[in-house]
Amino acid sequence: MRDLIVSLVILSLLPVSYRRPFVGVMSFSWLAYMRVQDLAWGAARSMRWSYYVAIVMLAGFVVQGRQRWFVPDWRVYAMLLMILLVIVSAAISTGLPAEVKEQQFDRVLEFVKIIGIAVFTTAVVTTREHLRLLVWIIALSFAFYGVKDGVWAILTGFQGRIIQGPGGLIADNNDYALAIAMTVSMLFCIAQSERRPVLRRAFFLMVPLCIFTVLLTYSRGGLLSLVTGSFVMLWRSKFRWRGLLGGAVLAGVLVALMPASMYERFASIGQYQSEGSAQARFKSWAVGYRMALDNPIWGVGLQGFRANYLRYEPNPTPENLAGEGTKVAHNSYIQLWAECGTPSLILYLALFAGSFWTIWRVRARAKRIYSDSWILHYCTMFEATLASFLVGSVFLNRAHYDLIYHWFAIVLLFGIFAHADMDDPTSGQHRRRGRGQLRSVPTTGFQRTLDRARPDGFTWGQA
Repeated sequence: MRDLIVSLVILSLLPVSYRRPFVGVMSFSWLAYMRVQDLAWGAARSMRWSYYVAIVMLAGFVVQGRQRWFVPDWRVYAMLLMILLVIVSAAISTGLPAEVKEQQFDRVLEFVKIIGIAVFTTAVVTTREHLRLLVWIIALSFAFYGVKDGVWAILTGFQGRIIQGPGGLIADNNDYALAIAMTVSMLFCIAQSERRPVLRRAFFLMVPLCIFTVLLTYSRGGLLSLVTGSFVMLWRSKFRWRGLLGGAVLAGVLVALMPASMYERFASIGQYQSEGSAQARFKSWAVGYRMALDNPIWGVGLQGFRANYLRYEPNPTPENLAGEGTKVAHNSYIQLWAECGTPSLILYLALFAGSFWTIWRVRARAKRIYSDSWILHYCTMFEATLASFLVGSVFLNRAHYDLIYHWFAIVLLFGIFAHADMDDPTSGQHRRRGRGQLRSVPTTGFQRTLDRARPDGFTWGQA
């Protein structure tokens, strides 16, 4: 029955995705991030639903009239150039076993899909209401699991442990913790920009449950991501110092109440000089560094780190020689540098820099105009999630993480819509600094600008 329901729901989305490619992007995101097909048990579980949706929505986009193929922004060109660099790097890589070359081909196709969806998103997301819906789909897809496991944490008295994620890009418990840590920032900032009290309370309620889920993964990288995102949100709040003090108190309460095994796991972060896992990571970083220096332009090829590990490890352990032990970079930046070369790493870091620059420019302008606004809340959301990923990916091989490239495209679009909103004050209802008048327009559900008096000042604009 579950297979039938999942199949019917997805099949019903295909004709709509053809007629409205934006619905296709939302459907694809739902399938990629929530992995609804993994909730089935039969044939629906193994179907490549996301590929079917992608083919249908792309066909509809090509056949129907369109405004643009993509936004002509340097970040889009940077992502497209990364595809070219990764393909060339893989094509010229040598000395890899046949099974590794086969895996490499699959990973290259996967990377093309990841970038393709990000670029396609800039073509079909044409209004800020589209942006809002897409952000909601992504946040709620991850929140589904964060809330479920958070409830489980409470029911078991935090005595359980999440040893793996639901599947897909969050199959590993560390990847799962990273995604849910980013989701905490999404949910909190969405709640702040939500007018309807019921939805606000629902989003705020999800936040602690997702925090519990991150803790139950026992992922130290996930914990650092969570702390980073929380710090950014508190620092950007109107009540910065009270917020930081309250956050410190809540953190102290969580530490006092968490099980001894969880505390010992997280406390080992400060024992990196003697802790085995940390030392293994440092060793892998050194191997990746030597690998990158020896292959500075093209790297050793996607998926080539493990196959080339022993060539650049001067002191291999018996486990390494036996084909066991740590043989991955455990660092997204070193992974990309070693496997795909310096130009790819520069483009990757430039995408982060460009995203932060967009956020900071929008925030600086919005703060001069509004006392409070959905624009400011979304600035905080994007800044916190990017910072969470930057920190968490220091300890994970996630240079080709689906969400982060999608996020680059979404931040690009956010900058466009936010500046358009500020250029046209008649497009919605405002509370501007130094002005007392509000212009009324029909409301649709996207908070336009908040007044200081809550909740009566919650105003929404026409998308």
